[in-house]
Amino acid sequence: MVLKVKKLKEDVKLPVYSTDGSAGLDLFSAEEVEIPAGQWKLVGTGISIELPDGFEAQVRPRSGLALKGITVLNTPGTIDPDYRGEVKVILFNVSDQNFKVEKGMKIAQLVISKFERVKVEVVDLLSDTKRGEGGFGSTGIF
Repeated sequence: MVLKVKKLKEDVKLPVYSTDGSAGLDLFSAEEVEIPAGQWKLVGTGISIELPDGFEAQVRPRSGLALKGITVLNTPGTIDPDYRGEVKVILFNVSDQNFKVEKGMKIAQLVISKFERVKVEVVDLLSDTKRGEGGFGSTGIF
């Protein structure tokens, strides 16, 4: 499979796998942004992508930034295969310190996943399961 990438600015970094075993491609900031403590900012990567039909890209946080209190607000953010705009990341600063995103900094990771589309069918009954309607916390914590 090939991920087609278009540079929207000449000096941006392309997504890259950091190691042979990496599941996600590193995404890099194309701009400098100050994120005040407790706030979020939309950060551009300076690229757009073209995914094959049947694939999506998920924007996920980086663990190294999460240790500093910086995460992706809508994780995982989904990029649909028909989107052609700039890939942007909503970074949220949950720390009590302002955080400076520098141009060229690794800000998120991009995981490519295959997906299936389904037909929606209205029914009167759903099958019974042991869990049933048990929701939040219903399976316990241990």
